Amino acid sequence: MEETKRGRVRVETTAKRVRVYVEGRAVADTTRALLVWEVPYYPAYYFPADDVRGEELKATGETRHSPSRGEAAVHDVAGRAGAALVYGDDTPLEQIRGHVRFDWNAVDNWFEEDEEVFVHARDPYTRVDILPSSRHVRVEVGGVTVADSRAPRILFETGLPPRYYLPKTDVRLDLLRPSETVTHCPYKGRAVYWSVGEEESGRDLVWSYPTPLPESQKIAGLVAFYDEKVDVYVDGVLQDRPKSKFA
Repeated sequence: MEETKRGRVRVETTAKRVRVYVEGRAVADTTRALLVWEVPYYPAYYFPADDVRGEELKATGETRHSPSRGEAAVHDVAGRAGAALVYGDDTPLEQIRGHVRFDWNAVDNWFEEDEEVFVHARDPYTRVDILPSSRHVRVEVGGVTVADSRAPRILFETGLPPRYYLPKTDVRLDLLRPSETVTHCPYKGRAVYWSVGEEESGRDLVWSYPTPLPESQKIAGLVAFYDEKVDVYVDGVLQDRPKSKFA
């Protein structure tokens, strides 16, 4: 990968083939995509204009300004209003001149090679390791033991605290209340949630990935807790509550 920076924006090339679909049609298909870190947590894909189907783009006459990336021309994509930004030769970030950025949620499908990806582009520097463990993990909510396990699987994800995924047989399922909340992760897949008790403080404390993505199959059907909001004892020692964006 080649890297350049401007202010807080980092730009790298990637060797992956990346495609964007709208209504079953590939509106962009490239092996020359850029990864652009507009925020610190994950990158966005930028496509060379030559690898975008120009007939699918329609200029709106509007522009959008970014302090680091300058002015971009707003375009509709296959009838999707404002779904793309096109960066011209006057953008101060030279690497993205002549590139198109699609709004992730305004299009239908994203593919890296032939695998569909969700939520946002994967960060090549984020690693997920899932390791079986014999450590004794006990979880309390409001002084009540909700889970007690000696067979956790510990998920280590770059930039986040370790997560203890526990067998449902080691969890007080009778204390959990199903939630309508659903989230998606580009590395793990679709998560469903439970709350503990009726108080607002217990809302969506617990989650599971029933059918995770292939690289995260080891946590399929296991249950995890927001360690930021519950008391976790590991081998009898109360853990400090992590400081993270989920706190």
